[in-house]
Amino acid sequence: MKDKKPYDLRNTLIIYNFIQVLVSLYLVYEGLMAGWLYEYNFICQPIDYSYKPSSMRMANCVYLYFMCKLIELLDTVFFVLRKKDRQITFLHLYHHSLIPIGAWIGVKFFAGGYPTLSGLINCFVHVFMYTYYMLAAFGPYMQKYLWWKKYLTILQIVQFIIIFFHNFQMQFISCNISKPLSILLMINACLFTYMFGSFYVNNYLNSKVGRVSKTNGAINGSVSVNDNTISNKMKHDKSN
Repeated sequence: MKDKKPYDLRNTLIIYNFIQVLVSLYLVYEGLMAGWLYEYNFICQPIDYSYKPSSMRMANCVYLYFMCKLIELLDTVFFVLRKKDRQITFLHLYHHSLIPIGAWIGVKFFAGGYPTLSGLINCFVHVFMYTYYMLAAFGPYMQKYLWWKKYLTILQIVQFIIIFFHNFQMQFISCNISKPLSILLMINACLFTYMFGSFYVNNYLNSKVGRVSKTNGAINGSVSVNDNTISNKMKHDKSN
């Protein structure tokens, strides 16, 4: 594999990401219609173990969500086949390792009630995320239309902040919830907020500062070499 050329998976990625967008849209719709739009209470929604139609609809939604998390492991496979090793970060590996396990726990023990909000928000974010990936797969000529990339990271951060505070406020009210699960969701939300926040700072804020510094250096007529700044004007005066 080391000596092989990267695979050209453009058409495969376009189709794969398009399907992910459609499935994510479907899960958002089902999650809303099965509970969160009409029946569920954002402040306190106990875990639902009943067999009423809306409960079974939500359980089916959670099961499909779990299957999607397994299919999303293909993201890593595609990175490897295309030799995009730089994109296989700790954040990527942590996310794609933990989420399928969490989704399985949801199917097994918590297929209804307040824990499903995390999956609903995640699917909403994935509609935009996989839309971006699909458009990016068309090639370089699409880059000018993908200026909103950094806002995806902001959306991810907002996602985990909502999940954290949703579970945090339930610790102080009388609500029939699984406190260990709720605490785990808060810890996980904090970790993801930190990692996505660090990613945003390193890739957008720090890089922007670097570009500004470089531009100012060019405007001021100086070049930095090994942390020693040499003024072009001083060099000119010395030569005279």
